Amino acid sequence: MPGARRKGQPGCHRPSEVDRFYDSAVPEGDRVALAVAREVEGLDQEIAVLRVRLRRALEDHPENMTLMIKGVELLVKALAASYRLSKDAKAGVSASIEAVLNEYDGMIRQEAESDAVANEDN
Repeated sequence: MPGARRKGQPGCHRPSEVDRFYDSAVPEGDRVALAVAREVEGLDQEIAVLRVRLRRALEDHPENMTLMIKGVELLVKALAASYRLSKDAKAGVSASIEAVLNEYDGMIRQEAESDAVANEDN
C-alpha cells in the first residue's frame, strides 16, 4: 500500500493504522496472539502445522482420499508460496505427492480386500 510503513523501514516505531487493520475483527483474547503473529516471517510454521494435520488425517481417516487430496493441495500451495516455485516445479511436486497418495490408496484398498476375504473365511 502506498505510504504504509512496514517492519524494517525507517521511521516505523509503532504499529500504524494499516498494521492494526484486523485488530477490531479479532476477539480480544486473540489480540496478543495476533501481535506475536505479526512478527513471524515466512510460512515454515504454517507448513509444519499443515503437515501435522495431514498426518493426523491420514491416521484418522485413511479411506478419505478427498480429504487427503485437499490437504496435499493446500500443502503444495503453501510450499509453492514459500519457495516461489515455478509452475513446472509446482506441477512436479503435485504429481509426486499425488503418486504417493495413489500408491497409499492402493495399499489401503488391498488391505481392505484382504480383510474382507479373511472375514469371509471365518
